[in-house]
Amino acid sequence: MTNLDGKIALVTGGSKGIGRAIAARLARDGALVAVHYGHDETAAKETVASIERAGGRAFAVSAALGVDGDVAKLFTALEAELRERTGDFHLDIVVNNAATGAGSISATTPEEFDKVFAVNVKAPFFIVQKALSVLRDGGRVVNISSADTRIALPFELAYSMTKGALDVFGRSLAQELGGRAITVNTVAPGPTPTERTAHLFADERIRAGMAGASALGRTAEPEDVADIVGFLASDDARWVTGQVIDATGGMFLGPQAG
Repeated sequence: MTNLDGKIALVTGGSKGIGRAIAARLARDGALVAVHYGHDETAAKETVASIERAGGRAFAVSAALGVDGDVAKLFTALEAELRERTGDFHLDIVVNNAATGAGSISATTPEEFDKVFAVNVKAPFFIVQKALSVLRDGGRVVNISSADTRIALPFELAYSMTKGALDVFGRSLAQELGGRAITVNTVAPGPTPTERTAHLFADERIRAGMAGASALGRTAEPEDVADIVGFLASDDARWVTGQVIDATGGMFLGPQAG
């Protein structure tokens, strides 16, 4: 376990799935975690309560992403909570996890295309832009991408495109922020059971196929991804920046042994 005592973290999309696991991991390591949610207040409160039962510290902040004024609303709520709790307003860790999906080239509408880019690309860009004035030197930015950027999945084409943009964002941002000793890294999970992927994991044949494509012979759990983020958020990862970390358990590395 790494030491994040005294650190303050923002996790977007932190109320469910991978985001919930990340929030729990950072809180367990000692950080005060702002659990952002867009719509599901009940899930966010459950995440905060779970963290507090485990001895951690967290609070929920609400802002629907991908709409006008989203980042301003998020940071207004974040500042109010942090000033009340700590008497100050700064961040040490920003995790851009919130995302939405869109489909194939034949099925995606212009409205869906705009929305997926607004949530998955525009929001992280402007969240970081807004955070830079309060993100302390030596801070951490971690973006959650996807294995879709290297594995062709036509039914998630628009979604995959947004994650490719996020990979480029992280690498270029790392170069820009290096002078402040702020590291920027990207984690690219493979198939992981969340609310968004529940329909895939409900089919045992599909689940077995995904597990068989991994060198480790299983699919991920949200905690597998969260532990990588915990490392990248810590001082142990101070010399790692501008990287995309494949978090797929070695999917499609080559032919499986017979």
